[in-house]
Amino acid sequence: MKAVIVGGGIIGLCSAYYLQKSGWQVTVVERDDLTDNCSFGNAGYIVPSHITPLASPGIIAKGFKWMFNSKSPFYIKPALSMQLINWGILFIRHANQKNVDHGAPYLRDLSLLGSHLYDELANQPGFDFALEHKGIMVYYKTEKAAEEEAHLATTARSLGLDADVLSKEQVQFLEPGTELDILGAVHYHCDAHLYPVKLMEQLMQSIMQNGGVIKTQSAVTGMDISNGIINKIHTEKESFQADLFVVSGGSWLPDLCKMAGIHIPLMPGKGYSITKKNPEKKLNIPAILCEARVAITPMNGYMRYGGTMEIAAVNKEININRVRGIVESVTKYIPGIKLELPEKKDIWYGFRPCSADGLPYIGFSKKIKNMIIAGGHSMMGLGLGTSTGMVVADLANGHTPSVKIDAFDPERFS
Repeated sequence: MKAVIVGGGIIGLCSAYYLQKSGWQVTVVERDDLTDNCSFGNAGYIVPSHITPLASPGIIAKGFKWMFNSKSPFYIKPALSMQLINWGILFIRHANQKNVDHGAPYLRDLSLLGSHLYDELANQPGFDFALEHKGIMVYYKTEKAAEEEAHLATTARSLGLDADVLSKEQVQFLEPGTELDILGAVHYHCDAHLYPVKLMEQLMQSIMQNGGVIKTQSAVTGMDISNGIINKIHTEKESFQADLFVVSGGSWLPDLCKMAGIHIPLMPGKGYSITKKNPEKKLNIPAILCEARVAITPMNGYMRYGGTMEIAAVNKEININRVRGIVESVTKYIPGIKLELPEKKDIWYGFRPCSADGLPYIGFSKKIKNMIIAGGHSMMGLGLGTSTGMVVADLANGHTPSVKIDAFDPERFS
């Protein structure tokens, strides 16, 4: 049985990996060169604690407030785009507690499965991607944030996740080498982190060593469909036939699905990161700066600082003010880290695929019998990569996935 996976990010590679392990002959078709997509420059978080979808209470009010701050962590760039308008309407409709309550158990289960599978993967020959189980800290500076984070920690514990609310002194005890200017933090012991560059390279090596094919610089230009089945997909270079097609094209997912007549509301969310090798001061435990929405990860001898969510069409512009916002935020929480604004050539950026309700799209298409859609994971793509890949393989083999995926129906907005 042959499977073609469209998209070589973490979701596509994990889908290929688990399909291959279950006996499929796989070909990955990727539009770029697979050296620097969104799966390479992220914070490397495996986060069962992230049970709140992006579309959640309060995000709209904060979004309007942040619209007028060039350094803000969340920004929707106004544009006369029907894709943006339709996505925005759906996003506003789902930014409520009902959506959070509905989605949280599904996200928790998919994320816990992903964490378990990463543990298994780390023990396989050829894999060593600096996986560490230190948890993740959420630092906060204000009483309002403290109250909100304590509530989220309570919700997490009610869902069976391990979380502790810590005072500044307790956090400082865990980070003795770094002065902190915070009110306190929540320590999510259930979380972990890894070095994404190694993970991506090792997944590609494994796929190719086991007979898989990876085609780069091969953007899909069309599909031959008849009687509800994809017979062939075309790129500028060649065409591919298969029994199964997995569409996991990241922020390009809507365009790919449109070729099959399927509507997927999704917008790219640009994020930036800065990576420093052998820094003078390094955190022991990865941290999220709550109010600033900045993530800091010690990984494989590096420190990575990342953040912002800039909702706009795919573009190559670097908004230096957003990067400046990341740099300035770090010093406000951790005065001992003197992070300088880097040159543009040293700034990484990538596009997170953001669904309209903050939940991923995973499942068989109802319209196309041999097409599985897997995307829209927003900021959780790395953590949900292995579990999504396993679910894709289960579906392809006619098995019931070990976690419920009803909330991830890819055609729920069609």
